[in-house]
Amino acid sequence: MKLNQKTIRKIIEDGERLDERELDEYRDIEVEADYINETAEGSAKVSIGKTQVVVGLSIDVESPYDDRPGRGTLVTNAELAPMAHREYESGPPQEPGVELARVVDRGIREAEAVDLEELCIEEGENVYTLFIDIHVLNDDGNLIDAASLGAMTALKTGFIPEYDEETGEILRDEKAMDIPLVKEPVTVTGRKIGNTLLWDTNGDEEEALDARLTVSLLENGNIVAMQKGEEQPYSQEEVMETVEKAEEISSRLREKLHEAAGE
Repeated sequence: MKLNQKTIRKIIEDGERLDERELDEYRDIEVEADYINETAEGSAKVSIGKTQVVVGLSIDVESPYDDRPGRGTLVTNAELAPMAHREYESGPPQEPGVELARVVDRGIREAEAVDLEELCIEEGENVYTLFIDIHVLNDDGNLIDAASLGAMTALKTGFIPEYDEETGEILRDEKAMDIPLVKEPVTVTGRKIGNTLLWDTNGDEEEALDARLTVSLLENGNIVAMQKGEEQPYSQEEVMETVEKAEEISSRLREKLHEAAGE
C-alpha cells in the first residue's frame, strides 16, 4: 500500500493522473431521476466514473421541534454497504457515512434550499419531514459530489404527498405539491495530494489523499457552505484556487442536474 501511495504521489506531482485525465477533469457523469419510482417520493441514481450512488427521498408527517413550530424538517442519512467497498462493514453507522451525510446535509441546509415553512401542515402540531437517504452502491472516489448531486436531483424532481388530517394518513399516490425548492446549491470537492490540487479523485487517488475542501455554491456564485477534511492544511492561495475552480466546475454539474430534471 505504501509503495502504491508513493507511486500515485509521484504521478500526481508530475501533473499527471493514473487514468490520464487532466487534474480538473471529471469522469463521465450520469444522472437518472426517478430511479426508485414505486416506493420513494423522489430519487436519483448518480454515476461518476465507477462510483455509483442512489439517493431516495421519503416524506413523513411528524410533530415539529418546539423552537420551530411552523417549520418542517430535513434529515439526511448515508449507508455505506459492505458491497460498496472492502473497508465498509455491517452494523452501526460508520464515521465516513456520518461525515458524508453531514456534508451533503450542510450544503442543502446552509443554502436554505428548501422553504421549510411551506412544509408546515398545522403549526405546533404536524409538519412534513423530508428524509434524504444516500445508498452507496460502489465507492470509487468522490462520494460527496455524487451524493450531493443525487440529493439535489431527488429534491428537484420529488413531490409532497397529500396528508389526510382527519385520518392522519399520508396518501402517497396523491401529490399535494412539488418540493418547495427555492435555491439549488451544487457541491464541488477539491482535493490535495502533496502540493497538487485535483478534482474528482478515484478510489486509488484517495488512498494517497492529504486534504479535502468541499464547496457548495448557488447559481450566482455565492458560497453557502465549506467543509475541510483530512489532516493536512490548505494555504490561503490553495483555498482561493479551489473556490475559483469549484465555481467553474459547479456550472457543469448544474447542467447535469437540469438535464436530469428535464429542463
